[in-house]
Amino acid sequence: PVCVPGSVSQHSARFPYYCIIFHLFYIFYAAYVNSCQLVLKHRTSVSMNFFRGVITGQATGPQPTGAETIQKLCDRVASSTLLEDRRDAVRALKSLSKKYRMEVGTQAMDHLINILQTDRSDSEILGYALDTLYNIICNDEEEEQDESEDENAQKQTDDLGAQFTEKFIQDPEHITLLLTLLEEFDFHVRWPGVKLLTALLKNQGVQVQGIVLVSPMGVSRLMDLLADSREVIRNDGLLLLQQLTKGNAAIQKIVAFENAFERLLEIISDEGCSDGGIVVEDCLLLLLNLLKNNSSNQNFFKEGSYIQKMKPWFEVGDDNSGWSAQKVTNLHLMLQLVRVMVSPVNSPGATASCQKSMYQCGLLQQLCTILMATGVPADILTETINTVSEVIRGSQVNQDYFASVNAPSNPPRPAIVVLLMSMVNERQPFVLRCAVLYCFQCFLYRNQKGQGEIVSTLLPSTIDANSISAGQLLCGGLFSVDSLSNWCAAVALAHALQDNLTQKEQLLRVQLATSLGKPPVSLLQQCTNILSQGSKVQTRVGLLMLLCTWISNCPIAVTHFLHNQDNVPFLTAQISENLGEDERLVQGLCALLLGICIYYNDNSLENYTKEKLKQLIEKRIGKENFVEKLGFITKHELYSRAALKPQPVFPSPEQMLFDHEFTKLVKELEGVITKAVHKSSEEDKKEEEVKKTLEQHDNIVTQYKELIREQDAQIQELKEQVASMTTQTDQMQATISQQLSQIQQHKDQYNILKLKLGKDNQSQPSTQADGSQVNGLQTEELSQLREELEELRKQHTLLQTQVGDKDALIDSLKSAAQTSESSGGGSADTELLQELEALKSQVQSQLADINQLKTERQELLRRAEAGAADAAPSSDGTSDAIKELESRLSAQMSETERLKESQAGLEQQLASATSTVAILQTEKTKLQSELQESKKEQDDLLMLLADQDQKIHGLKQRLKDLGEPVEDEDDIDAREQTSDEEDEDED
Repeated sequence: PVCVPGSVSQHSARFPYYCIIFHLFYIFYAAYVNSCQLVLKHRTSVSMNFFRGVITGQATGPQPTGAETIQKLCDRVASSTLLEDRRDAVRALKSLSKKYRMEVGTQAMDHLINILQTDRSDSEILGYALDTLYNIICNDEEEEQDESEDENAQKQTDDLGAQFTEKFIQDPEHITLLLTLLEEFDFHVRWPGVKLLTALLKNQGVQVQGIVLVSPMGVSRLMDLLADSREVIRNDGLLLLQQLTKGNAAIQKIVAFENAFERLLEIISDEGCSDGGIVVEDCLLLLLNLLKNNSSNQNFFKEGSYIQKMKPWFEVGDDNSGWSAQKVTNLHLMLQLVRVMVSPVNSPGATASCQKSMYQCGLLQQLCTILMATGVPADILTETINTVSEVIRGSQVNQDYFASVNAPSNPPRPAIVVLLMSMVNERQPFVLRCAVLYCFQCFLYRNQKGQGEIVSTLLPSTIDANSISAGQLLCGGLFSVDSLSNWCAAVALAHALQDNLTQKEQLLRVQLATSLGKPPVSLLQQCTNILSQGSKVQTRVGLLMLLCTWISNCPIAVTHFLHNQDNVPFLTAQISENLGEDERLVQGLCALLLGICIYYNDNSLENYTKEKLKQLIEKRIGKENFVEKLGFITKHELYSRAALKPQPVFPSPEQMLFDHEFTKLVKELEGVITKAVHKSSEEDKKEEEVKKTLEQHDNIVTQYKELIREQDAQIQELKEQVASMTTQTDQMQATISQQLSQIQQHKDQYNILKLKLGKDNQSQPSTQADGSQVNGLQTEELSQLREELEELRKQHTLLQTQVGDKDALIDSLKSAAQTSESSGGGSADTELLQELEALKSQVQSQLADINQLKTERQELLRRAEAGAADAAPSSDGTSDAIKELESRLSAQMSETERLKESQAGLEQQLASATSTVAILQTEKTKLQSELQESKKEQDDLLMLLADQDQKIHGLKQRLKDLGEPVEDEDDIDAREQTSDEEDEDED
């Protein structure tokens, strides 16, 4: 039951307090609902009226201004406790941020940054805040162009974005906060964050780069954008990284080592390489930022084998018609990327390594295919020619390959000839002709083989009338009516002579037929004839550069040039005249040419010696005036531009005057020519004397170098001899060790045999079976003993032979040493003689030991025969035992032979010592150093002889063990008497 006022019921009477409480709750609830509805209605009406007024412009009453509205919204953002209210206010600020950019930026930026810090849990309000900040910081060019009527307004807008950016980055924590927000995966947060950071980098790149660089994991967070599966974020991430890596080598290195190359190449491959869209272009621009002028990244790119992955980019099909603008742009950037890796401004080692990799992986071959293909757009063809030029520049292997490339024509023509045809054709585009000239220059750069091939096509013996050669094209361009062709041909021919004295002399043989009925003239004379005819400035500058390059550092060419009586008067006339600004450069080049004739003059022509030419300059020109005209070259503005880089890049054909290599020649010769002109005849004579003295010193140094080489060769031979002797010593030591082990084995076997023979002599076998067994054992042991005895016999014979040879050798060494001592050999020869005497005494002692061994062997043979006679009555098996003993002795003799072989090794070493003594006798100047080496060798020999003594002593001991009574002569006589008495008793 519901209780209302004015009604009384039993329920209310029974529960009066509950009814009162219920009534109060009902009243408060109704009031709350009504108040909420009124507030909501008021908010809706205010908002709708405001937006209706802003959009339609209709005045429904006094409307607040934009600044007031923005202020109210900022107050709501700052004071509202409900997230929905703040979100609505930020959404409204976003909608107003483009039109009221100044107001929103000045009033709301701090509140928006506060939203980014406090409302991290709501992605929607974060997205609105980031979009608002982007709108007030970014300079939207399209809208600004629509709304601005003049450049001043556009500049003010750009300044506004820079001001807001500077305000935003005053606190570096704001950039760190933005980097943290980029880790959010939500699209509505990450995408506007990427755009905002990109806008900040565009406006204040250096400052933002510095903050990102010091931020922990800042670059790594940005690199994660490339792995985002949403293409919009990935593509905008590429734009962000482009701005981030501009001009900052440290960030470029970090990005590269964050595996950027791998990711970018994968994106390019997935997008279709050169056939891809704008994403491929963005990737290529980012790669250019990472690699250009960054040697560390270039090395990392090469070491990571990423050059090989560039080859598929240039696989162009046969049908090259209808290239899209995007494909042209992509391929153009790809070619620029290749050029960055092999740019002449890089270090020579890095460039050479990249050139080698490009040839090995087939990238150069692919570029040459594009170069010779048909239907390729002109700008792509031009950039391809420039790329091939730098890939082959200074690389002999690549230059040889390029020389072998043929164009797909009938008949096939070399690619160089086809390119030169384009260069001398005035109908071809100017940039294409410049590219061909650059390609020809790079082909001849440090390529003497290629220079010789080009010059050989001009020589009379190699001209083929049925084919067009490079030399014919250059001559045709040199004498064409087109001044640009004249200049390009002259510069190209000058590069064929650059730093090549042989080809400069060969080119003097070239003869030209100017017209029918007239004798041929030399190429040098024809160039001077055209020069004197007063052609265009560009033509004359090209010919003068050719002549200066030709006769520089070539006295023969100077003589040929001066041989023509008209050349020197023409040059002096050109230099001495007062001409206009256009002719000043020609005057300077004429002064340079005349100065070269002075500096490289060998005085072979009496009328044009160095002294006479200097007198001519002093009389007709004046030394100061000559030097002033010479300085016109380096003061020209186009000279400085050409000296910057090898590639000929000119805005117009008229400004094509200087060549890069020629600027180097001018820089080298200007100073020396100035000095040569100011020098007097006495100074010239002194200089010639100094040159002669230097030549003599050079000859002396050369002789000493040859002597040192000979001594080095002799020292090397002696070292080889020492090494061989050391090897022989090691081998002999190994042999001696092996022989000692074998001797020990024989000693043990002999002791066993001796014990068994002793038992057999004391007792007779009791049964026939036992006797057979014992006789069998004795047979084996006696055969081994006979072998040892035979070996000892052979060894004894060999040792006697070696001892005789050693005696003869020692006598010869003694006589040689005495001769050296008598001729003033010094104390060193005396010491050597003493060492040889010691060696002889040692060999004699060894001979005595060998004789004693011989005596012991004979005693052993007698014992064996006596043992055989004693065993004869017992049984027939005793004779078998004796045979066995003889075989054992034969084995001992073979062992002696092995010892004799080791003795032969000692003899060889002694022979090497003899050769060392001969060297000491013949070369007195090297006596001390070689004597020390000989002493070392002698010490080695003594050690070997000591080892041999130990070995002989071991053999003696072994024979002693085989027959102890044999060691002393008294014991031997006693045994002989005992054996005689036993024989008498038996008789």
